[in-house]
Amino acid sequence: MIEAWFDGCTEPINPGGHAAWGAVVVVDGEVVFREGGYCGVGPTMSNNVAEYSAFIAVATECLKYPGIVIIRGDSKLVVEQLNGRWAVRGDHYVPFHEKAKKLWAQLRNRSQLLWVPRDENDICDVLSKKVLLDMGIKFRIQPIK
Repeated sequence: MIEAWFDGCTEPINPGGHAAWGAVVVVDGEVVFREGGYCGVGPTMSNNVAEYSAFIAVATECLKYPGIVIIRGDSKLVVEQLNGRWAVRGDHYVPFHEKAKKLWAQLRNRSQLLWVPRDENDICDVLSKKVLLDMGIKFRIQPIK
């Protein structure tokens, strides 16, 4: 059994700030991947870019392991778009969506992609924010726990 969680954030403005992601993958109860990463800064960065980057990190890691996969994230946009229930309207996240869609196609037949409330995604929230905090980015949008 493979369980994974993902989250992204952008600060101090969205869009246009610094974007980062957090991701965790657990295989048979053992954490095999717990990472945060930096996406970039500027007008093409947004929370959606960060969330898709987090999904890409999780999916890439999940593909390394055989078995049933459950991926959870608190981004309705990512979950609903990849599950085919919401249209992609076009934005700076589209290239990230395309990459995520290709990875999801490789996992879909043995996976579920589920939306969870933010408070059920604390670890990834902390990981994504830590990337920016370690860079000295001031937070204005999201609270720091």
